[in-house]
Amino acid sequence: MTRLIEKIHNPCDLKSLTGEQLKKLAEEIRETIIKVVSKTGGHLASSLGAVDLTIALHAVYESPKDKIIWDVGHQSYAHKMLTGRYERFGTLRQYEGICGFPRRDESLHDAFGTGHSSTSISAALGFAKARDLRGTDEEIVAVIGDGALSGGQALEAMNNAGQLGSKLVVILNDNEMSISPNVGALAMHLSKLRALPLYRKVEDRAKSVVENLPVGGKALSRTAEGILHGVTRLIGSQTGVIFEEMGFTYLGPIDGHDIALIMEILRAVKTMDEPVMVHVITTKGKGYQHAENDSRTFHGTPPFEITNGEVEPSSAGQTFTSAFADALVDLAEKDERIVGITAAMPDGTGLTEFSERFPGRFFDVGIAEPHAVTFAAGLAASGFKPVVAVYSTFLQRAYDQIVHDVCLQNLPVIFCIDRAGLVGEDGPTHHGSFDLSYLRHVPNLVVAAPSDVIELRAMLDLAVEHTGPVAIRYPRGSSPILPTHSDISGLSIGMSELLADGDDVCILAVGSMVHPSLRACEILAESGVFAAVINARFVKPLDSEAIVGVARKCRRLVLVEENSIHGGFGSAVMELLAEVGVTGIEVRQIGLPDEFAVHGKISVLRELYGLDAEHIAAVAAELVGAPIGEPIS
Repeated sequence: MTRLIEKIHNPCDLKSLTGEQLKKLAEEIRETIIKVVSKTGGHLASSLGAVDLTIALHAVYESPKDKIIWDVGHQSYAHKMLTGRYERFGTLRQYEGICGFPRRDESLHDAFGTGHSSTSISAALGFAKARDLRGTDEEIVAVIGDGALSGGQALEAMNNAGQLGSKLVVILNDNEMSISPNVGALAMHLSKLRALPLYRKVEDRAKSVVENLPVGGKALSRTAEGILHGVTRLIGSQTGVIFEEMGFTYLGPIDGHDIALIMEILRAVKTMDEPVMVHVITTKGKGYQHAENDSRTFHGTPPFEITNGEVEPSSAGQTFTSAFADALVDLAEKDERIVGITAAMPDGTGLTEFSERFPGRFFDVGIAEPHAVTFAAGLAASGFKPVVAVYSTFLQRAYDQIVHDVCLQNLPVIFCIDRAGLVGEDGPTHHGSFDLSYLRHVPNLVVAAPSDVIELRAMLDLAVEHTGPVAIRYPRGSSPILPTHSDISGLSIGMSELLADGDDVCILAVGSMVHPSLRACEILAESGVFAAVINARFVKPLDSEAIVGVARKCRRLVLVEENSIHGGFGSAVMELLAEVGVTGIEVRQIGLPDEFAVHGKISVLRELYGLDAEHIAAVAAELVGAPIGEPIS
């Protein structure tokens, strides 16, 4: 029997469905999401929680004319299925498949590309003012989670929207969670709203009044306005709702899984000509018990077994994240100055154990990376050793604070930068492609990149003892231990490591690219090409003596990094050679090209972008003039 979801080719097809059919459709969408994500991995809990809300939005609004803008976008799986991508949904997050986040180049229904938090209201306000300037009549809706609403940009946008007064709808999708439990004063305020004893009464009153709205014209508008303000006042009088003080008409909280009620409220909201916030309460992981019970694990999950919710085990060794977590706890046991800071990601960054062992020295500041960095600067200026654990792509949001508040004052803040380089299926919004480029030119900052977990621990030891700022960037996942790393107790800042010696060509690699470079050396040796391999370890300061020495010796260099080819490690090496006057050197750079890397498995992407041993060997062989498989002349 044909399922309802198979008949939905665009949102217009929803408008002919009955209430019972919409409920059935929600069930089918959830079943599909669970089935696909169990194979591909992805953001399961957030997408399951937003299914009913998504159906209601598309049943009321007319996408793509009306613009629905998703914050972060990891809850948009139902949106993708309802906008013509159901047949391709099985390719979710796979190379050349559909993206796990909204992308403007993927569908006209993806009004705005997303992936980072707290951007939707700013973008929606831009769409709303563009509409006003053109004199058109499309509706603009931003969907934002309670965690993302705590981000500074979201509050800045609300402040501006309230001032401008343009017609705009913000749907607050409140599930009490971002990746981890939400923190802060705004989260506490939302918690009070959820707990209101009037919750059911308010919702029932809203439903009753909306059902009896007169049709058309000013009467409808006045009645809708009356109910919205009436509901707001019932709640506002009890809790002092801050949203109205920012210029928004507030409605809620309402049941985010009651499709009919949401549709009725949205139809009433369409009659308003001002900023409106609709507060809906949803359950993260709705419809899959394992995700409802453990939404943190199933926020972003690898493939799993549907029947028991068990994640596929990994056969790899210790991850960099886990090694960082263990090392930081060990160091904090000995040094009471060490404090840990995260921006709403204690699990992903490895700070959960630290938070349990040292609760008074752990700070989750919410989705607020700029604040996290300046907060760390204040702690550092007061004699502490703050460790800011953050993903590479999210640290981009705090660039000015790194420059102005930390490095300009030469404060001893330690940045432990996870997910550096390619991260895989999450794609271009999450790849850590630029951190070497945006960090290495900042004065006073040491920039390190370990090749394995032993080296990571040694670099963390150095960072704690250093009197200025240090950034340590490392990739997602694990890496084999280098044979030479049984004892690296003598490591100092700026010290590289010669892993293989040779005169024909030198491969200078950093971080995750050290291991494939060593393998490339072995491939080259099979063709009689003898390559030196240097583990640079530090991008700033570089080991000038070692690099200049090998450049003069080999005269041919291959520079390898898992970072943008512009402005990163390779650029630093070439600047060094130019500065000291080394000429006549043949150089090849291997890194991420001047484009945004696509999504797919990390192994697939590294081969695509030439970050594998075979390509490194081929480039080195071409430089020497001995194609792989042929002996050197």
